[in-house]
Amino acid sequence: MKTEPRSFILANTSLMTPPHVPEVRMHLANEVHDLWLKTEEELQEIGLPPPFWAFAWAGGQGLARYILDHPHVVRGKRVLDFASGSGLVAIAAMKAGATSVLAIDIDPWAGTAVALNAAANDVSVAFSTDNAIGTPVDADVVLAGDVFYEKDFADALVPWFRGLVNNGKRVLVGDPGRSYCPKHLLEPCATYEVPVTRALEDSEVKRTTVWAFAADT
Repeated sequence: MKTEPRSFILANTSLMTPPHVPEVRMHLANEVHDLWLKTEEELQEIGLPPPFWAFAWAGGQGLARYILDHPHVVRGKRVLDFASGSGLVAIAAMKAGATSVLAIDIDPWAGTAVALNAAANDVSVAFSTDNAIGTPVDADVVLAGDVFYEKDFADALVPWFRGLVNNGKRVLVGDPGRSYCPKHLLEPCATYEVPVTRALEDSEVKRTTVWAFAADT
């Protein structure tokens, strides 16, 4: 029997503030919640993909912090938040004065989480499950938190992001030291020490850098 996303999210999360972004309220699973500890079989039984939307990942927290501290990056601009998850970065962009934000995530459950979290912060965020990789985007700024954790995914993202930059877009990524982050193509913007959920990471604090993709020279 499939689970209804909105009811499930409200029942299995609490409204709280991520430790590095206290300006934003989010429906998140807490440190000891068993949501993340469910087995893959249990998740499949209730029709739930891995609940990445239930946690404030280090890359997203760092990127959201940067946007709130440097609102000129998005103010008055159209923003795309790629692999949005909970919508933390998208919400930060709206709070910083973006004209509009489109959050993209292939997990339809993320759409429900983004809607709930946007409402909790009195902002409006559009959502799409489209696979945007390799396509043009109708945005001035592209934001992506913690996307370089898998080689094949990174290999698909890098040429797309570089192409967007070469076409006049600004692409910022938040990365907590993932193995496939292409640092040789990036320019550092800021670095933060971000508290994270110990159940998800190998430490309680992750050094997270916000990077800008550089245009080809």
